[in-house]
Amino acid sequence: MIVVDGLCKAYGGRLVIHRVSFRIEAGQIVGLLGLNGAGKSTILKMLGCFLMPSAGRATINGFAVDEAPHEIRRLIGYLPDTPPLYDEMTVVSYLRFVARLKNVAAGDVESAVRTAVAKTNLEDVLRTRLGELSHGFRQRVGIAQALVHNPPVLILDEPINGLDPVQIVEMRDLIVSLRGQHTVILSSHILSEITRTCDRILVIDDGRLVAEGSEAQLDQSVRAGMRLQCELEGVAGDGLVARLRSVPGVSKVRAAAAGEARGTHAELVVETDRDVRAAVARAIIESGAGLLGMSRMEAGLESVFMKLVSASQGQAGGRADGRDAGGEAQL
Repeated sequence: MIVVDGLCKAYGGRLVIHRVSFRIEAGQIVGLLGLNGAGKSTILKMLGCFLMPSAGRATINGFAVDEAPHEIRRLIGYLPDTPPLYDEMTVVSYLRFVARLKNVAAGDVESAVRTAVAKTNLEDVLRTRLGELSHGFRQRVGIAQALVHNPPVLILDEPINGLDPVQIVEMRDLIVSLRGQHTVILSSHILSEITRTCDRILVIDDGRLVAEGSEAQLDQSVRAGMRLQCELEGVAGDGLVARLRSVPGVSKVRAAAAGEARGTHAELVVETDRDVRAAVARAIIESGAGLLGMSRMEAGLESVFMKLVSASQGQAGGRADGRDAGGEAQL
C-alpha cells in the first residue's frame, strides 16, 4: 500500500510539488498523467527514495521514504525514464548482476532471473548484448531488472515512451499482466494507454494533484451535464434545431462531425447542463423528425484532461512559478 500525504518538493526556495496526497491499494495499477514538466517524475523519484521530500509524508507498506529508504528500496522495483543498462553485457548476465545487487540469495538467482525473463518475454534475446537491442526490448529489460527481486511495488517512469505502435501494445499487455501480483504506479503522457492500462488516474498539473479517479469519474467531475448523440430519420431542419435549443437545460445543438457520426442518417449532438434526455426525445418525436436512437457521448480522456489542466491553470493564476501569493515557496 502507498500512502502520500501533503508531499512537497522545493528547489532553491521554489516549490515544484505542492502538497500532493493520494492512496494506492495493494494490487492496483495507477497512472500519473500530466504534461511534460508537470512533476510526475519528481513524485516517482521521491517514492523511489532517489529524492527526499521537503515536507509531507510518503509511506510504502508502512515505511516512510525519509526514515527508512533502505527498507523501501527492498520493497520496490524502479524503472527510470532511461533504463539503467550496461550495453556491453548480455541480457542474462545483466539480470544476474542486478539480482545479486538486490540481495537475491545466491541459490535463488537463476530462478529469479528465469521468472523475470518469463514475465517480460525476453527468452529470445537472453544472449544478446544490451547495446544491440531495439528500444522496445531495452524497455522490457528495464522492467525485468525492476522485477528480478520480486518486489511488491513497481514504479515505472514513462515505460511506453518512444515505443512504436506494436511495442506499445506489447508493453501494455505486459503491465496489465502484473495486476494483482504487484502494485504498479506509472507515469505517461500517452492518454489512450493510461486509460487502457490503469485502474485509476492521478492528473498532475504544475506540481499539483488536480483530479483523480477512473476515466468515467474524471469525465463526471468536469461535466455536470452531458452530450447526447441523436440519430434521426429524416433531415434535421432549422425548426427542429430551434425546438431543441428551447428545451430547458440544453446549451448547444449542432450537427455531428464526420468523426462522431456512426450511422447513415442525420445526426445531431445536443449538449446539456443536466440530464434532460426525456425532454430532448420528446421534442424530436413531436417535431415529426423521427428518433432512431439516442446515446450519451463520452468525452474521452484527452478532452477531460485538457479541461482539468485548463481549470487548474486558471485557479493557480499567478502561482505558475510554484510560489504562493506572497512570492516565497510555502511548505
